[in-house]
Amino acid sequence: MQKRAKRPAKSREPLSRERVLRAAISMADREGVESLSMRLLGQSLGVEAMSLYRHVANRDAVLDGICDLVVGEIEVPPQEADWKVAMRQRAISAHEVILRHPWASTLIESRTSLSPARLRYVEAMIGSLRRGGFSIGEAYHAIIILDSYVYGFTLQEVSWPVSAAESPAATRRMQDEVPAETYPNLAEIMAYVVASRTERNAASGVADYAAEFAFGLDLILEGLERRRGAP
Repeated sequence: MQKRAKRPAKSREPLSRERVLRAAISMADREGVESLSMRLLGQSLGVEAMSLYRHVANRDAVLDGICDLVVGEIEVPPQEADWKVAMRQRAISAHEVILRHPWASTLIESRTSLSPARLRYVEAMIGSLRRGGFSIGEAYHAIIILDSYVYGFTLQEVSWPVSAAESPAATRRMQDEVPAETYPNLAEIMAYVVASRTERNAASGVADYAAEFAFGLDLILEGLERRRGAP
């Protein structure tokens, strides 16, 4: 009886720095960045932790690397774009990216190492504001306030106990616990939330907090425009 030839074993996808960092991002997205360790990262890739050190020096290098990849996901508008359009697009893109990676805002702000990805990102923002007529001091303050708004709003959004789609129903339930005669302003706000979000969700079919984010962002940009070039 003729022996059947053995099939060659499937070769495992080779380990690389890119693959290690992508696996780290997936783990942080699922379990939080605090859970990220070299041992668990190795397990997720099906290798021993020691194999990772050929591609990343240590856990700090992994954290720096995933910060760079996340920053690289944020849209940086072209140089010829109007400063307000550029800052609006950049902020909306950053908001969307951080919603995908909720751990990223704190980590990005806490890393002190400088990398080409982050340097290019910040340089593009400063350049856009400077070309738009902002002094260097105004550009600095504009970046601080815009980033504070993006990170703060997004952190609040991912912490809210209900989604935008669930918000009208959840607010209706809470209205029964808020007597209008005692808390008239709060009751009025809650009625507004129910009506506006119900209408918006029905009209757009998209149940998210993007409209609230855009409202605050436009207020900031309008305020920056008034201050631009002021003595």
